[in-house]
Amino acid sequence: MVIGKNGIDLIKRFEGCRLRAYRDLVGVFTIGYGHTGPDVKPGRIITNDLATDYLEADLTKFESAVTHLVKVSLTQCQFDALVCLTYNIGISHFSTSTLLTQLNAGNYVAAANEFTKWDMAGGKQVPGLLTRRCAERSLFNGDTLI
Repeated sequence: MVIGKNGIDLIKRFEGCRLRAYRDLVGVFTIGYGHTGPDVKPGRIITNDLATDYLEADLTKFESAVTHLVKVSLTQCQFDALVCLTYNIGISHFSTSTLLTQLNAGNYVAAANEFTKWDMAGGKQVPGLLTRRCAERSLFNGDTLI
């Protein structure tokens, strides 16, 4: 599967697009729609087109991870929500999450209830993350009106 419009829109909504490199809540240099990596350095400035290119390239990594880690069938909305979550928390956190364990056990309701437990950054609760997790859970449950 590949992420659909609802998932991409959700990522863009919560990541925002910043064309100048900045430190995120945990101090990682970030640019565009949440792009990180060795190419992101202080003072770096990019265009909107490059931000979109980075997003598209980054998404393939997270789509692949969700595809390989999830062992049950998913709807498009569920896949989109999981890619959005993984894009934000990282593949390693997703791969060891109770959410993934519940999902792979076929317990979709319990998996959906795990989204809101990922509302912290740097050891502190972040209201914006809780808002994001609620939107992801809503999408996971089939609500495309995000």
